[in-house]
Amino acid sequence: MSAHPLTGAPAGAAKAPDATWLRRLTPPGPTAPEVRLICFPHAGGAAGAFTPLARALAPRVDALGVQYPGRQDRRREPALDIPGLADRLAEVLAPLTDLPYALFGHSMGALVAFETADRLRRLTGPGPVHLFLSGRSAPVVGPVPSDRLDSDADLLARIRELGGTSGLVLDDPELTELVLGPLRADYRALRGYTWPGGPPLDRPCTVLTGDADPLVRVTDAAAWARHTTAPTEVRVFPGGHFYLADRAADVARAVTAGLTGTSPSNPADRTRPRT
Repeated sequence: MSAHPLTGAPAGAAKAPDATWLRRLTPPGPTAPEVRLICFPHAGGAAGAFTPLARALAPRVDALGVQYPGRQDRRREPALDIPGLADRLAEVLAPLTDLPYALFGHSMGALVAFETADRLRRLTGPGPVHLFLSGRSAPVVGPVPSDRLDSDADLLARIRELGGTSGLVLDDPELTELVLGPLRADYRALRGYTWPGGPPLDRPCTVLTGDADPLVRVTDAAAWARHTTAPTEVRVFPGGHFYLADRAADVARAVTAGLTGTSPSNPADRTRPRT
């Protein structure tokens, strides 16, 4: 059986990704990709949030964005809590054996990716080769105060502060209402989430965070190392909570380095040693 050069993982039988949950973020390239990256968006976000990163990773990486129910073309579907999302996404990902795959979650998406990985180890299939956990304190740190927002005014004030949505959108009442629907659902999911505990994963992790993120201290992000027995590396980038919007090329280098076990040789981020 042949192996993929990027990860060394064996190739398997082809299985098309579920187009309801997983959206391809770049068109197919002239050469076949070597690995797949499943991207889990932030609260209020959608699959397309990772398009700049996907473009920076193409063509070697086939990046797919997760489309949660309750937004955009899935707006009429009921939203799910974080355990419910993880249960369903584990079922979606378990049959994917045509390419080795990794998980990349940002903010709320980091929790969903982590819980999904936890469920995947109980299912038949190869599971992810690597986890990339971005813009989120580790669950072991405990509840995050910013998850407790529940009024529309507080939600809108927070996304203005973080810069995750254009001010032009937030100044338009109709567009604001479209944004608020997923935000309400996702913050309800965050308020209801409590890490249930359990044994650590056995997959290597790369933790990514912005040095000026008002929601995540670097030490709290680094605590993700306590959730796996495999090596963990922490990369700190210039920027706030949505640092990756301006650092797609740098983040792509960190992703490639995490998948290959090499140094990205990138002066834009500060690397903490593997643990």
